[in-house]
Amino acid sequence: MSTPTAILLEAVSFAARAHRHQIRKDKETPYVAHVFRVCLVLQQVFGVSDPATLATALLHDTIEDTPTDYDDLAERFGETVAGWVAILTKDMRLRDDVREPAYFAAAAAAPWQVQLVKLADLYDNLCDSAHLPPATRQRSVRRSGEFMAFFRPHVKPEAHTAFALTELKLREAAGG
Repeated sequence: MSTPTAILLEAVSFAARAHRHQIRKDKETPYVAHVFRVCLVLQQVFGVSDPATLATALLHDTIEDTPTDYDDLAERFGETVAGWVAILTKDMRLRDDVREPAYFAAAAAAPWQVQLVKLADLYDNLCDSAHLPPATRQRSVRRSGEFMAFFRPHVKPEAHTAFALTELKLREAAGG
């Protein structure tokens, strides 16, 4: 990619194509709106301007939720972005009771840029949970709370402000 804008434009197009047939849990919203909002949360709420981090936000669900693999991303966006997306990808081959702790541990050990993307992902999911049925919303808030509790002692200094903002959003979504 030749310019910071070029990588973002390519990531927007790539994400839109990769997620083109997916819908969010509300059964109405195109899934790609989520990755666009995660990028906007990073930029507008958390103040991130780094193109690689913003591209990672746009691509963060492509390996997990589409036929895209690491090599596809590395070829188009470089090893850094592909590696960051891989960290944000749950290993769906594992049982849930093994998968979630492994995912939490990977996020805890991740570079601060990846931690920011994960926090923006949680932030957006919490914002979007208001549109879900009560039981689904409660499960989403509970899982976000579990992640935040685990994550708290592992947050890199560069992600402290984003963590605090996400904690506020979690309290708001939980009704308090």
